[in-house]
Amino acid sequence: MMSESLYYLIREPKVKQEKNPLILLLHGYGSNEEDLFSFASQLPEEYYIISARAPYQIPPYGNAWYAISFDSDMNKFSDDNQAIESRELIVKFIDELLEKYPIDADKVTLLGFSQGAILSYSIALTYPEKIQRVVALSGYLNLDIIEKGFNIKDIEKLRFFISHGVVDQVIPVDWARKAPEVLKDLNLDVEYHEYPVGHGVTPQNFYDLLAWLKK
Repeated sequence: MMSESLYYLIREPKVKQEKNPLILLLHGYGSNEEDLFSFASQLPEEYYIISARAPYQIPPYGNAWYAISFDSDMNKFSDDNQAIESRELIVKFIDELLEKYPIDADKVTLLGFSQGAILSYSIALTYPEKIQRVVALSGYLNLDIIEKGFNIKDIEKLRFFISHGVVDQVIPVDWARKAPEVLKDLNLDVEYHEYPVGHGVTPQNFYDLLAWLKK
């Protein structure tokens, strides 16, 4: 579907309510909307499941929410300006979805993997009035792409499920561990898990995530 700001796949809720909750899936760098959508059928039936495609194409067939570049010493840099643009684009996209579908605006969950998780933190903490919960899989908290002064906003209702692989070669687990510390210091509700894997989601990770969604 593409009448909105982003191309997306949708699974309509199997259990129709007057207004249904939404889980918005945000994929990682070099992937696309089909990646996370592959487990849409296993997510709870009362949700709209919408998986968005990131706006920047990476040849041959992937997409990204923002560029990642390396310097001569192979240090990795994120294009934070592009990340902020994508943050704003996703927020606009959420507003469009709320107009188009009977979605409960108070029950929007972001589920992001890697780059999608990094952006999910950024969206929720910059626009806490729009987001109820965040599932951050294999990502980290990049404070440079969150609006300054977010900690004085009305953020206390936000809830977070964070998970990471202890042998992740793409995003070190040490980076991931900082997020629950920062969020708990803000008195936010955080559930944090680690799994004996690299940059990916294990079946146990998925079961834990489903149990958290149903809470």
